[in-house]
Amino acid sequence: MNIRFQADANLDPDIGFGLQRREPAIDYRLSSGIIPDALSDNEVLGLAKRDGRVLVSNDVRTMPSHFAEFIQAEDSPGLILIPSRVSIGEAIDGLLIAWLSWTPEEMRNQIRWLPR
Repeated sequence: MNIRFQADANLDPDIGFGLQRREPAIDYRLSSGIIPDALSDNEVLGLAKRDGRVLVSNDVRTMPSHFAEFIQAEDSPGLILIPSRVSIGEAIDGLLIAWLSWTPEEMRNQIRWLPR
């Protein structure tokens, strides 16, 4: 079984479009229509948990601490952080490698940074 991804609202949608062009089998859900504006980090983490998806975000400032608090009370499918300085191409490559290499069990309650 492979990781299923949920893009955070702050993530460039071109990352998802490019990733799905590279590998159509990847289950990558864009935030549009899923994550309403002004949803708190905790609520976004809860939405990803409910749907069994690893959250992909570039919110490296607040998301790590909110994730740490979240996993004190809940299990999480995981969090992948992509700093905004990372190019779209690098983000696509990193997510493809993550999808090919990491299992959902390995990601459970973990934060991973791309690129590594």
